Amino acid sequence: MSYRSRSSVNRNLPSNRFPLGVKWLLISNIAIFVIAVLLKPLNAEDLERNLWLYPDQVVKTYAIWQPFTYLFIHSGFGHILWNMLALWMFGAEIERLWGTPRFLRFYFTCGVGAGLVCVMTGYLFGHPNTPTVGSSGAIYGILMAYALLFPDRMLLFGFLIPIKVKYFVMIIGAITFLQSYLVAAGMPGGGEVAVFAHLSGLVIGYLILRGRRLKMSIQQPLEASYREWKLQRAKRKFQVYLRKKGSDKDRWVH
Repeated sequence: MSYRSRSSVNRNLPSNRFPLGVKWLLISNIAIFVIAVLLKPLNAEDLERNLWLYPDQVVKTYAIWQPFTYLFIHSGFGHILWNMLALWMFGAEIERLWGTPRFLRFYFTCGVGAGLVCVMTGYLFGHPNTPTVGSSGAIYGILMAYALLFPDRMLLFGFLIPIKVKYFVMIIGAITFLQSYLVAAGMPGGGEVAVFAHLSGLVIGYLILRGRRLKMSIQQPLEASYREWKLQRAKRKFQVYLRKKGSDKDRWVH
């Protein structure tokens, strides 16, 4: 076997190396978080706030970079720890399976899409000046992808209870939906409008991976019902035509 053919085969085999996309996402998020912490004593928070997602600024001052840059800003150590841990645990295997370009397209589509949903819900529920930060929208999309790709994989819920990934994501989705409902209803306990980024990340991730199948499952019964309706309509028209022809013939019979 030649050197060229061996290298070609190796590129198509699964690799245990740390995937490039996840690696640089981890590096960039952690680096920006550390820089923001170091700059706090210098009162440079206004610079960081330009990267947060403000619905009012996106719409009125055309801060169109914010639905992208907010993904790299985190509000505290616990926030970035959870997101980066989930990115490493679930994103690395997905990137090995898909490859870096597709993985990054999926990641940023979920994240930016969740940001745009936050802009809409910010105005819809009267919070256009409430900021959203964090990569949670993209991470929740990754969680959904992992549940669809590896539904029966086991993980430790709370690092204690073994549970299948599909049930884990169902629980996360139910909690997120409840929080979003509480915010939409204006009830206490729902949190900020940022919870819509979590919910929309899950939904966008599902639609990207199962949207065509979902469309077909809805479209096919509708098309079948429409064809059946047209057939029945044609039958009724034909029956009316036959009755009319029969009545015309009876006029000449004595």
